Amino acid sequence: MSDFDSQQMARALELARAGEGCVEPNPMVGCVVCRNAAVVGEGAHQRFGGPHAEANALTAAGEEARGGTLYVTLEPCCHHGKTPPCTKAVLDAGIERVVVAMADPFPQVDGGGIAMLREAGVTVEVGLLEDEARQLNAPYLKRNRDGRPWAIAKWAMTLDGKIASRSGDSRWISSDASREVVHQLRGRVDAILVGSRTAAIDDPQLTARPAGPRKALRVVVDSTASLSPRSQLVQTAHETPVLVVVGPDAPDDRVSALTSAGCELFLCDGSTHAVRLEQLLDELGRRAMTNVLVEGGGGLLGGLLDGGHIDEIHAFIAPKLLGGEEAVTAFAGQGAKMIAEAVAMRCVDTCVIDGDIYVRGRLSLP
Repeated sequence: MSDFDSQQMARALELARAGEGCVEPNPMVGCVVCRNAAVVGEGAHQRFGGPHAEANALTAAGEEARGGTLYVTLEPCCHHGKTPPCTKAVLDAGIERVVVAMADPFPQVDGGGIAMLREAGVTVEVGLLEDEARQLNAPYLKRNRDGRPWAIAKWAMTLDGKIASRSGDSRWISSDASREVVHQLRGRVDAILVGSRTAAIDDPQLTARPAGPRKALRVVVDSTASLSPRSQLVQTAHETPVLVVVGPDAPDDRVSALTSAGCELFLCDGSTHAVRLEQLLDELGRRAMTNVLVEGGGGLLGGLLDGGHIDEIHAFIAPKLLGGEEAVTAFAGQGAKMIAEAVAMRCVDTCVIDGDIYVRGRLSLP
């Protein structure tokens, strides 16, 4: 394929990113329509339940699409869902060539859209900028493959690796500007997870301020149902949902108090903390959640890391020193025995935000 083809697919990937936080559990998709080496239409999937990228691009192109080439970041769908199949729109528009970055693993598509277009005489080429397309929709791909959401770990720490002092105080380690980034993250995920100790010490709200495109379910992993009825989470449960994840030994009176206050309770009956975390991830996947943000504390983050469940990292490192053997670190759990066993980050990006070093990257590849 030509440099022109690559340029158009790169543009389609750029368009797709605009749907982040708005289209889930659908994938982010972008599309460009060209004719005679000129762009005649562009489009993206903008919101869940709305028109797909191909439909928007073809509408923009109108009659100029006939005889042209359509570039799309994901295989066109061939089934009736919330919208008509995109393969029909492509054929009705008279497109002669379709360039697809990657096939769609969704069971009702899974190569069917490509086959349908080829059977109708359309030239279909697959694989242009596939790696970039897979990176873009890594959370969607994971949920389709494993039935579990993409887990994003976030924390702020001092230069010596502490997320709280020996007294548990953590307000505020990072700068205002760093916390604005965190609120942006919160506004595009399906759920925000914290452990019971973090909920008790920090008394967080776990909401995006200002609100983002999604309203996250607030999840407290709390085996003994110890979350205080006076906490901000419980007090606002009727406004923004709260899920308290309890173990089999949670006292009935505490469970009843939280339920009466408007919290939803989910029982994980696994015999170990590791198994209960897996049960929770399976449940969030059943709820069609694509991205979840894990904000701590160390026990929850450490347990997820030990189990290999963390996919993405967002860490904010403040130029401060706390010291102290009893000060809290980001990851507890068992951890690696040897340096060679440490989990390596990939696709690492760093920048400075108002004095904090912001490090983000991935532990999983799509």
